[in-house]
Amino acid sequence: MKKRRKHYSIGKSIWICVKYLSLLFFSFVAVIPLVSCVITAFKTEQEYQSTSVMTPPESWLNFSNFIEAFQRANMGRAFLNSFIVMICVLAGSVVIGTQLAYVLNRFKFPGNGLIRNLFLFAALLPGVAMQVTVYQIMYELQFINHLYGYIIMMMGTDVISIYIYIQYMENIPVSLDESAIVDGASYFKIYWKIILPLLKPAIVTACILKGVSVYNEYYAANLYLNKPELKTMAISLYTFTGPLGNKYNLICAGVIISLLPALIIFILCQKQIYNGITSGAVKG
Repeated sequence: MKKRRKHYSIGKSIWICVKYLSLLFFSFVAVIPLVSCVITAFKTEQEYQSTSVMTPPESWLNFSNFIEAFQRANMGRAFLNSFIVMICVLAGSVVIGTQLAYVLNRFKFPGNGLIRNLFLFAALLPGVAMQVTVYQIMYELQFINHLYGYIIMMMGTDVISIYIYIQYMENIPVSLDESAIVDGASYFKIYWKIILPLLKPAIVTACILKGVSVYNEYYAANLYLNKPELKTMAISLYTFTGPLGNKYNLICAGVIISLLPALIIFILCQKQIYNGITSGAVKG
């Protein structure tokens, strides 16, 4: 019996060591690109060409790359465009997505299940396969090279957000709706005054997922926003790439600049973000 317990304790210790070593290894793999990016951002052109990626720069107070990247890539305008796009897209997608979820969850009608299955089927289709049709629609509506056209296209609520709203709405008692109807409230008032405030955790979760994808969107922004004054942050980082070579020290500086707003928002709102993810993404 003692031998069995001894073998069990040794096996358990080995498993704990393997578990923590694997966590350390994957954490190291995840951090290395960010560390190399920070190191490269502080290097001059000569330093980058003559040293390895992980060699520290001669001076950590060299901010010339950040200044040059901000000015040459016109990042001030790119920040403004990305901010306008993200705020409008998030506001529109929240209204559209919560209303769709409200209808699909609260109203039972012929075709309800079919609509849910069609949303799921649409999620399985690759976005690239539909770009020819989408581009033709955008061209016919004269939405290309217009910020409002890009916003309307991106405002399409993704399926994940709809299912997050539906899943969370299932935990809201229907008796609240019935009480409001007895008091003379309309369906829209029930949605606006009761359902929408109670969906706050799910909205936070959906906004995190949607906001990150919109802020990092490159393919659609590069396809539909070709004017320099309409560049978003993702497009502005490609200012320093070209057929004659890439200036990685400026690219890394631009990457760090683009990360600062998201980092500041995360630090200021991390409590709401964590609460939204745990409450909105899990049923129960």
